[in-house]
Amino acid sequence: MCDVKQGKPESSIETLAVHAARPTERGDGDVTPAIHVSTTYERDADGAYSRGFNYVRDGNPNRGALERGVAALEGAAAGVAFSSGSAATLALFQIAASRGRIVATDSCYHGTLRQLRDLVPTLGGEVRLVDTTSVAEVEAAVDADVALLFIETPSNPLLGISDLAALARIADRQGAVLAVDNTFATPILQQPIQHGARLVVHSSTKYIGGHSDVMGGLLVGIDTDWLDSAARLRSAAGAAPSPFDCWLLQRSLPTLPLRVRRQSDGALEIAEFLNGHVSVERVHYPGLRSHPGHEVAGRQMVGFGGMISFQLRGGREAAMQAAARVELFTRATSLGGVESLIEHRASIEGPGTRTPENLLRLSVGLESPVELIADLDLALRQAR
Repeated sequence: MCDVKQGKPESSIETLAVHAARPTERGDGDVTPAIHVSTTYERDADGAYSRGFNYVRDGNPNRGALERGVAALEGAAAGVAFSSGSAATLALFQIAASRGRIVATDSCYHGTLRQLRDLVPTLGGEVRLVDTTSVAEVEAAVDADVALLFIETPSNPLLGISDLAALARIADRQGAVLAVDNTFATPILQQPIQHGARLVVHSSTKYIGGHSDVMGGLLVGIDTDWLDSAARLRSAAGAAPSPFDCWLLQRSLPTLPLRVRRQSDGALEIAEFLNGHVSVERVHYPGLRSHPGHEVAGRQMVGFGGMISFQLRGGREAAMQAAARVELFTRATSLGGVESLIEHRASIEGPGTRTPENLLRLSVGLESPVELIADLDLALRQAR
């Protein structure tokens, strides 16, 4: 785990993104951070490690810089980097399982649901899945035996919005920790700690990496007890990211504000287009006034993100045909890269999915929204 000093109040998120993950000392005058590939580090004559590192599984200069950078962007005290987002969430759930029950979002990334349903019980944990977009339902589920309230907002793939401030108050009253998967929003559009969360999870494979070329995960927050436990688990389980992966993520942080805001602006244009299209049954995007979470999203986000899901008239066949006919969108899973992606989500999630069969999910990239709209329009008309 790497601690971080808080940025000055006047520091913009753009400035933090450029400088927070940079090394504090540049012995060789490097402007671009170096990649530290060593797996082991020399001990002092007295057996100590005065330079801060002993073995790559426990720590690495690139990893420390990445942890400091993302923690600073989230307004957190410290961070722990993992080899994937799934490794980060499983470490969080493993800690929670030893401390009490878990209450979690019932509509979120299918890999997270699989961990909650299949893996956490084998660790001795008890999980209750609830609709966290309903404050009343969460309040009824969270009691003094709950150690962790875990939410994903906006959620994957239906873009559900949970009220961060209201759920933080519920967690605090019962002595639980609120942890938020902030992957879809990123710290550029939403900072859950400002609204009462104590821990924040990211799949850094997505927007933080931003180029579809690196896998990683991060857990940051202000609860150092949980973060210390996560760092010990990472070391014991070997779920540490490589120095090169951390360097790639470092490389991407400076452009994160620019990329995410452009993607969010483009997604709003595309969502408005889809919302009026004759072939579209329903659009899931919190930037639309018709979205049930629009008002809450407007209070806790400064943009509505680059992810859109929409359902087509004509069912699964129409959705598959539309996905097959696009040219600018790439048919692929994942999200957050510079290129726009489209996928039939239910077939990705497989048996047991609750995702509607007529739903397509879009990850809006950096291409011209006008051209992306034209591409979608032609594909939707051909798929009728």
